[in-house]
Amino acid sequence: MNNFQGTIPETFSARGSLRYLNFNGNQLQRRIPLSISNCRNLEILDLGNNNIDDSFPHFLETLPELQILILKSNKLHGFVKGSSTNYSFSKLRMFDLSDNMLSGPLPSGYFNNFKAMMNFDVKMEYMGQPNYSYHYSVSLTLKGVEIELVRIQTFLTTIDLSGNKFTGEIPQSIGKLKALKLLNLSHNQLTGNIQPSLRELSNLESLDLSSNFLVGRIPMQLTDLTFLQVFRVSDNRLEGPIPEGKQFNTFDKSSYEGNLGLCGFPLEKCNNGERQKPEISKEDDTNSKFGFGWQPVVAGYV
Repeated sequence: MNNFQGTIPETFSARGSLRYLNFNGNQLQRRIPLSISNCRNLEILDLGNNNIDDSFPHFLETLPELQILILKSNKLHGFVKGSSTNYSFSKLRMFDLSDNMLSGPLPSGYFNNFKAMMNFDVKMEYMGQPNYSYHYSVSLTLKGVEIELVRIQTFLTTIDLSGNKFTGEIPQSIGKLKALKLLNLSHNQLTGNIQPSLRELSNLESLDLSSNFLVGRIPMQLTDLTFLQVFRVSDNRLEGPIPEGKQFNTFDKSSYEGNLGLCGFPLEKCNNGERQKPEISKEDDTNSKFGFGWQPVVAGYV
């Protein structure tokens, strides 16, 4: 958040012990230097909100300790090919490439390797150097609001690829990221159906798929996302009845606007009276007899 100009210097030594590098909010230009890959202890790299004109820096996947990568609001272009090794970005918790000019399919190869996003961390810990009372901070868009996280909890996991030119379908491999809290794929050129495998993202709190070319129905399986607070599929080509029940009873019209084929609450009723009701399993039926189930009780306790 200064007025630094020019380029990022090619002076990162293999002998260094750098853990945190934040150049966010300046006017840096040209390319991301290859020498950053020498920083084997780097945990956070934030180059967002600059004027960097480069392709996606695939060499960063070799950094074994990298947990947060923010390259948003630059001029990145070309394909994000995906993983070249089985260990690339295995500790990554935040992946933000929003508001660039990246194209091609979504990097499903990387999704397969985001190991830290596959296992939910229940520990209430913060990133930083506690021995020196120093905590890392980062600027992030959470549920549509730009905020400064002065302390970063280790269980906060996000993927933001919005505002690019990504094409093709949403890969099923995203469903493996069970610890993911926020997923934003809006304002791209994605096609095909919304994958029912998104139901596996059991900790998801925000899902934004708006402003794409998605077709078909909203999967009934998404009602299983009981922590979902933000849901946006506006400005697509979706059709059919909106699912009913659980969190879907809390979303307003703005979540669905711009889909001429959608109907049901909170939009107009379907002409043929068709509805998507949640299936009631034996376990749910047993819980309903007592007025509540274990899952809401545990969620409320947490």
